[in-house]
Amino acid sequence: MIQFAFPWAFVLLPLPILVWRFLPPYRHRVEALRFPFFRRIAQAAGAEAKPGAVVLARTRLQMMAAIAVWVLTLLALAQPQRVGAPIEQTKAARDVVLAIDISGSMDARDFENEEGQRVQRLAAVKDVVSEFIEGRDGDRMALIVFGTKAYVQAPLTEDLETVIALLDRTEVGMAGPHTALGDAIGLSIRTFEASEIEQRLLILLSDGSDTASAMSPVNAAEIAASEGVEIYTIGVGDPDATGEDKVDLAALQDIASRTGGAYFYASDEMALTAVYDRIDALAPRETETLSYRPRRSLAHWPMGLAVLIGIGTVAALHFSSRRRVRLERLRPAEANA
Repeated sequence: MIQFAFPWAFVLLPLPILVWRFLPPYRHRVEALRFPFFRRIAQAAGAEAKPGAVVLARTRLQMMAAIAVWVLTLLALAQPQRVGAPIEQTKAARDVVLAIDISGSMDARDFENEEGQRVQRLAAVKDVVSEFIEGRDGDRMALIVFGTKAYVQAPLTEDLETVIALLDRTEVGMAGPHTALGDAIGLSIRTFEASEIEQRLLILLSDGSDTASAMSPVNAAEIAASEGVEIYTIGVGDPDATGEDKVDLAALQDIASRTGGAYFYASDEMALTAVYDRIDALAPRETETLSYRPRRSLAHWPMGLAVLIGIGTVAALHFSSRRRVRLERLRPAEANA
């Protein structure tokens, strides 16, 4: 289908007729004698007529070319476009940040997989989180890992395969042996600063208590709430342990409640999978559909044709004039012979 981006350009179509009809022609008065047989007199005197000595009339070729060039020029100004079939794009209306604890306690082998085997906590988390990321097609996601310090492994991106690859390369202790919950939340808030989407979801997974943050998790949660960040916390450690190995379930519950999120506890891989399914149910994915039609401009075709017609007409008039002059020069020579 062909459409015009500026169809109002066709309003100018009768402009040359209006100019010719209502505007006076340019006239320059000089003293002169007019002879109906001027060419014969010039030939008899052996003189050559100079510009302005002969009143030229527009030929039919000139009129047809002028009309064609004017119509084609207006056609190009109207911007004809070939409009394709509608294309729909679905984009997520939320951004998700995953904050994963990789402190030294995540090396404990107390997680049971589906076969009942004891596996490393971080390995089990990787398996479940990777499946969760794969199901977020269309969402923008970021990955933050934290131990003694918090680091951005992947900024907000739609390239989920890269996020999964970076998660797979994460190892226990890469960020230090301790746990910095507050710093992880603070870094997540800074990551969301690049987002213009209102729905912002932080999924925070930890198996310990905060021992290394410059900002307390409670204060960080308050700031997150003011920035519109909803935090879902997941505890995967041992609540009966001592020291840094004891998961601070009360702190995780407090963080989630202050931001309007939810708190979960998972003791094995199947429970962790159920937690992420539950998060999907509590925070369903919001999407927006964008529809557009691809457009391809065709304005160069009428403009190019107008240029060719103009050049062709000028060339034809030039050769016709030279041929007429040559014939007029030959006539006296034939008469004298």
